[in-house]
Amino acid sequence: MSTASPIGIVTISDRASRGDYEDKGGPGIIAALTNLLASSWRPVQVIIPDETPTIITTLCDLADHEACSLILTTGGTGPALRDVTPEATEAVCEKMMPGFGELMRIASLKEVPTAILSRQTAGIRGKSLIINLPGKPTAIRTCLDAVFPAVPYCIDLIGGDRFETNKKFCKAFRPKS
Repeated sequence: MSTASPIGIVTISDRASRGDYEDKGGPGIIAALTNLLASSWRPVQVIIPDETPTIITTLCDLADHEACSLILTTGGTGPALRDVTPEATEAVCEKMMPGFGELMRIASLKEVPTAILSRQTAGIRGKSLIINLPGKPTAIRTCLDAVFPAVPYCIDLIGGDRFETNKKFCKAFRPKS
């Protein structure tokens, strides 16, 4: 019997971390992954403020100690002064994967013209793929639907857990060799 792979889910929001409002981003990611993944997985979920040192520590812990092959963040990707998620992600990654952000913005622009303001990005830390997502659940789903076909193979290439997708919602690309 295989064990459930841990997936880091990080809500980055001052107000949600204080309990001023209900986190909808984290549950939005969980709902999307429930559809997209056929593999056994378990969320390692945290809610933290928009503070660069806290984001860095959290991402490092999920990658290095929790062994999450996939870490998805929500929030902090806009142009506001407190939006520092992409910078914190870049600080912890050995390699940046700009194609993820490019594709997420292209998909989002089909739905809302303000997607051009988004600074989503992705990068690799060790055997972990970190993807920054927007905060709104519908935007999270749009972005994950766009990039998820490439996620399992990317994680294969960096030596992470093997993820299989639910073909009803997503057909992952893997070379036939």
